[in-house]
Amino acid sequence: MKFGVLALDYDGTIARDGMLDPEVRSAIADARARGIEVILVTGRILSDLKRVVGNLQLFDAVVAENGAVLAVPNGHSWLIGHPPPPVFLDELHRRAIDCVVGQCIVETDATLAPRILAVIRELELPLVLLFNRGRLMVLPQAISKATGLHQALIALRLSAHNAIAIGDGENDHDLLAACEIGVAVGWGSPALQRTADEVIRGDGPSAVAKYIRQAANSTRLPPDRIGKSTITLGVTGSSAPLELTIGGRNVLIAGDPRSGKSWATGLFCEHFMLHDYCTCVIDPEGDYEQLEALPRVLACGGDDPLPSLPDVARMLRHPDMSVVINLSHVQYKEKVAYLKTLLPMLASLRRSTGLPHRIVVDEAHYFLNEPNARDLLDLDLGGYTLVTYRPSDLHADVRRTMEVICCTRISDPQEVQAMQTMCGSGSGDWSATLAGLADGEAALLPKAPEASGKLQRFSLRPRLTAHVRHRSKYLDVPMRSGTEFVFTADGKPVGPPSRTLQEFVSSLESVPPGVLDGHARRGDFSRWIDDGFHDHPLASDVRKVEQRYRVGYVEHLEVELVKTIRERYEVESELVL
Repeated sequence: MKFGVLALDYDGTIARDGMLDPEVRSAIADARARGIEVILVTGRILSDLKRVVGNLQLFDAVVAENGAVLAVPNGHSWLIGHPPPPVFLDELHRRAIDCVVGQCIVETDATLAPRILAVIRELELPLVLLFNRGRLMVLPQAISKATGLHQALIALRLSAHNAIAIGDGENDHDLLAACEIGVAVGWGSPALQRTADEVIRGDGPSAVAKYIRQAANSTRLPPDRIGKSTITLGVTGSSAPLELTIGGRNVLIAGDPRSGKSWATGLFCEHFMLHDYCTCVIDPEGDYEQLEALPRVLACGGDDPLPSLPDVARMLRHPDMSVVINLSHVQYKEKVAYLKTLLPMLASLRRSTGLPHRIVVDEAHYFLNEPNARDLLDLDLGGYTLVTYRPSDLHADVRRTMEVICCTRISDPQEVQAMQTMCGSGSGDWSATLAGLADGEAALLPKAPEASGKLQRFSLRPRLTAHVRHRSKYLDVPMRSGTEFVFTADGKPVGPPSRTLQEFVSSLESVPPGVLDGHARRGDFSRWIDDGFHDHPLASDVRKVEQRYRVGYVEHLEVELVKTIRERYEVESELVL
């Protein structure tokens, strides 16, 4: 994922004895010149901060009073918390407790904590105590540096998943935890260092300046440092959970048609979306519309016109929004043309804004099999999930960048070999294992560290959203007169017309193979289902059978067509609550 946000604590991190380090000031200016947004997150009162720092326009936003006050460069500021109750301040004054009062915060010496707590308990006030070295801060409940940063990110339309936070003290734990990478300074709190993703070694702010310059030189967040959020894919044979770290890695999901790869992909997408990773799903066959049941997910296309590129870009400029683009109602050539403009736009958008965090491309072999495939993607930045039943058809440059490979059942030895080549594994033949994966099973290949160096077989966990299939009654829905399917040979009818899908399935078993061959090569079956029944997902599945037949991957055409139709209509709906 792109590095786009830097959240900095002040005292003890970038300031010594209250004064901003000159080297840090210069490093911040350089980072902002590279397009990185810098947010100061401090416990200081805003007026005091202006006194010691001077012009706060050095920052894109300032979160003051430990998250209770937000200020932006134009001079505007507003409260995130609420002012301290007058009765509390009156009681502190009555008891001669010396303190400094901000817009929301009350600050005093940490040794006065017992007396302050006694006042809060006696008055039954919704206030909390927070320590930072030798100082004590009294704040409204649910106010912290993390909540203040969250409001700043909303105001700037940024995401914490593109952020690095740097802090030094006890009140920085939640700040570091809120960002994709949390960094502690080596001269600060030992407890904070133990929980941080990374520690800056040195003895003062000049070391932070060096770190900022190094981080700003890299477009991508360090993949080895990302690891707060995980996907629970399922359980292994020993009943141990199999988890995969969510990060910016490129992921390949491969498997035979009808092997469950769209189920597995949907599982991945659910985790991305529920962890507030902005996700764009390119859905050629209408398999992922149900993801719209999740919060902050918008499905477009399908029955409606495809969204324009500017509309897609506008939707994806909201960091917590995800978009599913359903291409199932357009023809193959239109899909290819649309993606040849959409994919570069998404790559450019993410390069400039960091969004979307994850781009999912189903049926990737249709769009990424030519030498220009790498021009369509920004694979160096990572964050792609590619889904295909023909991984060997992906361009070699694309295959080489896949960092995580998850497979459902794969029966074609050529595709198994492609998987092994991508993993560089010399661990024997995987053909029997991958071909033997049952419905609901998958395998994580050794390329991912989470596989522990072996092909890791596991059972997929349940989904949250429905994987919808139609009921069998639709097999007997009749076509209107004049739209029945008529098998023909040399322009002459062969057998009676098929008015329902049930009649069509029954006819397939008796029609001569030569007749089926002609219809399949012209794409007549999928066109009839698409135009007549308007069942676009089924039409897409049948179209895949026709395409595979034309290139020699289907031996018994009638068997594959019957299987595809019956699986669509006779398998009960799968819904996991």
